[in-house]
Amino acid sequence: MAAEASILHADLDAFYASVEQRDDPRLRGRPVIVGGGVVLAASYEAKACGVRTAMGGRMATALCPQAIVVPPRMHAYSEASKAVFEVFRDTTPLVEGLSIDEAFLDVAGLRKVSGSPAEIAARLRDAVRERVGLAITVGVARTKFLAKVASGVAKPDGLLVVEPEGELEFLHALPVERLWGVGTVTSTKLRARRIVTVGQVARLGEAYLVSVLGQHAGRHLHALAHNRDPRPVVVGRRRRSMGAQRALGRGPHAVPDLEAALAGLVDRVSRRMRKASRAGRTVTLRLRFDDYTRATRSHTLARPTSATAVLLGAAQDLLVAAMPLITERGITLIGVAVGNLDGQGEQLMLPLEHPDDGGLDTALDAVRERFGSSAVTRAALLGRGEGFTVPLLPD
Repeated sequence: MAAEASILHADLDAFYASVEQRDDPRLRGRPVIVGGGVVLAASYEAKACGVRTAMGGRMATALCPQAIVVPPRMHAYSEASKAVFEVFRDTTPLVEGLSIDEAFLDVAGLRKVSGSPAEIAARLRDAVRERVGLAITVGVARTKFLAKVASGVAKPDGLLVVEPEGELEFLHALPVERLWGVGTVTSTKLRARRIVTVGQVARLGEAYLVSVLGQHAGRHLHALAHNRDPRPVVVGRRRRSMGAQRALGRGPHAVPDLEAALAGLVDRVSRRMRKASRAGRTVTLRLRFDDYTRATRSHTLARPTSATAVLLGAAQDLLVAAMPLITERGITLIGVAVGNLDGQGEQLMLPLEHPDDGGLDTALDAVRERFGSSAVTRAALLGRGEGFTVPLLPD
């Protein structure tokens, strides 16, 4: 007998924009864009006009001239997220946060005390609306993958339960882009071979998918197309990487501006790492180009570190190597992440001494902790700003 569909994927609808509409009745039912030069979020009314996240502000207002543009209020979004996660934890102790506006919840074993998973999901949606004032979409399925797919199909403000006996029928009718890991590049490869639905992927042999997409991607998509996803809902798992990114809008962007943006991101990430007593070895540069395609470049250090200067040096080398590509294709977003995180902080090397950074990182962290993150900034960022600090789940 198949396991019950008892995993919920709960995802707030157009989160930033919905908070703005909640807090200002004049914005309800109207197209709302959060952000100025770059779209940070758009209401569904604005999305209907073609506006999407990370789009340049000029393009967004050209597509939707009637849109109301509001500045972001990160504190309000953070408070709303905390309130929603309280509802999640009141529903079940098994909550795995994915971001500040979505989470997996495992409600297996709660039938006798809380009802069926569908009933639990319906009450959760009601509770979020009543206690936080926001709409949330919930997908319910036997696996995490399918629960997330279900919530995506049910948006906005919906509830969709995929029972085990109907899961493959539901899944196989969907376009290939619904599979995790199918972005622009993979979608293009599959559609070039007239593979357009998940069902068509499922009918292909794993060996063929590996030959087309590579071993990891081929095996991954073959498993998902058959809804094979054994991952449980995990509570309290620490991050495997920490990162930050900044939308730049359409260029051109001068090299000093890119260097300054990168430095600000590394400052932000390294500060988070030290606060969480984490150190990492792999530095990854993330780029998005004018055509919305993406690329990453990575470098692995000899030993884990959270030192700003070391991480920045590696990120700058990656940026220099990527400049020909940026010049050719333009750039609309730059990001940096540090992976291979060690939970014990920075590892000392022989001789057992801390790196000689003059205490600079420690001193700057202390100043920012006491007086705010903008109390001290790099000279290169003066007049440019550091971009918005997006609320995050605890590290």
